[in-house]
Amino acid sequence: MSEKDYLKDISEIKNLMNKSSRFISLSGLSGILAGVYALIGAAIAYWLVMTYSGGTLYIFHGWVFWTCMLVLSMIALLSAVTGIILTTRKAKNTGEKIWDNSSKRLLFNFLVPLTVGGIYCFIILSQGRYGQTGGLMLIFYGLALVSASKYSIGDIQYLGYIQIILGLIASYYPGYGFWLWMIGFGIMHIVYGTWMHFKYDAK
Repeated sequence: MSEKDYLKDISEIKNLMNKSSRFISLSGLSGILAGVYALIGAAIAYWLVMTYSGGTLYIFHGWVFWTCMLVLSMIALLSAVTGIILTTRKAKNTGEKIWDNSSKRLLFNFLVPLTVGGIYCFIILSQGRYGQTGGLMLIFYGLALVSASKYSIGDIQYLGYIQIILGLIASYYPGYGFWLWMIGFGIMHIVYGTWMHFKYDAK
């Protein structure tokens, strides 16, 4: 056996080991739809605030704010359901198990920082510090993506870094939190989901 054959075998073994330790059936299309949902939710929230809170994003009546939170929660739920459906379909098409050790590790590493961030955001909201929530959502979501990237397609870590940077900017300039949230959860999801779709799905 030649040296090229050895190198080829080693490369194939490495790829098999990588696939066995990572859940690679994440759907790029689900990212695109999540971004679209986020933009729709942001548009509804913007209309509510501008219509019922004195025409400025900086003034929140209680019921308007919590209605916006309800809308965004529904958007998050819809995004999660869409992601599960599309990812399950992709896993079946590629012959990959949807629920194995790699997907369990992926879910655990994603949910831990996301759950902690959700609890912390709720604490901030209960104290009336509404201006910080957009930045915190972006930061903890970005941390969740970076944490989960070790057990999935490594490219999602870069989306995580972008979300963290946007979150830090939003924390420093809370007056722009809404727009940065829209860029992070909406536009970046669409851009990144499109790139992932053509790189991994459209083959």
